[in-house]
Amino acid sequence: MTQGSYRFNKADRTLGQRLFEAPSVGKMSPFAKVVAYSMLAVWSFFVLFPIYWVVITSFKDAAAVNQGPYYLPFFDFQPTLEAWRTQFTEDPNCNFAAIARQFGLLVYNSFVWIVSPVVDLTPMDPQICKIYLAFTNSVVISIFSTGLCVIVGSMAAYALARITYEPRFGNIMIFVGLIVVVIYATTYAGAPWWAAATVALALFYFLARALRGYFKMHLRNGDILFWIISQRILPPIVIVIPIYVMFQAVKMLDTHLALILLYAVANMPIVVWLMHDFFANLPIELEESAQLDGATRPRIFWEIVLPLTRPGLAATTLLILVLSWNEYLFAVFLATVKVQTMPIMVAAKNAGEKGIFWWEMCAIIVVMIIPVIIMAILLTRFISRGVLMGAVKG
Repeated sequence: MTQGSYRFNKADRTLGQRLFEAPSVGKMSPFAKVVAYSMLAVWSFFVLFPIYWVVITSFKDAAAVNQGPYYLPFFDFQPTLEAWRTQFTEDPNCNFAAIARQFGLLVYNSFVWIVSPVVDLTPMDPQICKIYLAFTNSVVISIFSTGLCVIVGSMAAYALARITYEPRFGNIMIFVGLIVVVIYATTYAGAPWWAAATVALALFYFLARALRGYFKMHLRNGDILFWIISQRILPPIVIVIPIYVMFQAVKMLDTHLALILLYAVANMPIVVWLMHDFFANLPIELEESAQLDGATRPRIFWEIVLPLTRPGLAATTLLILVLSWNEYLFAVFLATVKVQTMPIMVAAKNAGEKGIFWWEMCAIIVVMIIPVIIMAILLTRFISRGVLMGAVKG
């Protein structure tokens, strides 16, 4: 290896080599940097411009919108708060006292949800300003449903990644058959749902033990995982009517608990599918060492596994929060007055007698995207690592 064959000094390199060759390992050449950052700039423009357009449009009036397009406040047009005043003060209950009271109702709503199984309390005052009512409904439902979904889904994903399951196919068919019997008993025979469910669980226990010797076909973890994710393949519009009938039968329509449970169940396949990859890629030797030291499976999960998968957990949590925050179909069927969310409120305003101008709609959209942006900023340092960890296999 001679110095004539490999020229490492910058002075010995030609102009073409300095432009198109990397100066060292792990760095890009100047030409590659220009191409990469140009592509990132173009991509960022297409991603951020719609958000910028929505924000500035919310500060326009009819004249600025119709005479546009104007993009630079104070240069192209004079900003105004008319759209914000129209949407946030047209309701007689929309005053500073009602807004301040809404923060107290947010805490109260959380308390009501916790004690609702044993104490009958009114979730919210329906006389408050509708837009703030819808906002706090979205906050409460999205946060609690996301937390429930991530906790239960993560535990299910960890179990499928570390524990071998071999359920008998016949037992599954017995369980499905008993569910059909429970539905028939509660819908047509008028039996209480809790009594029918208790009897069905008892029958399942005895039938499964008595007939297990006749069932030879088993399922595996991969079959269970595929069945879980297949629940997201089915279009939600197919099951929304049966879900409505089910919640109507148990008298849970227009309640926070109904939407929280429904959002958690609907998004749980995504959590299980994503978190399963994160748990499967963790070295199992760490858990085996903890077991040798006497740690139980729940302790290993909470104190070892979850801290190691925080990036994936953060990315999954943000995804589920966005899906819950923007959900429309289930809410429009199950929420009528007290628990209307922001998407339902926007749709109701737009479908009113006089409708709503789209620059006024932008003001509401800005309010809708602020919580998600704040959450994304708080989880930024975890999200990129979580996405990359989920993309690496083997």
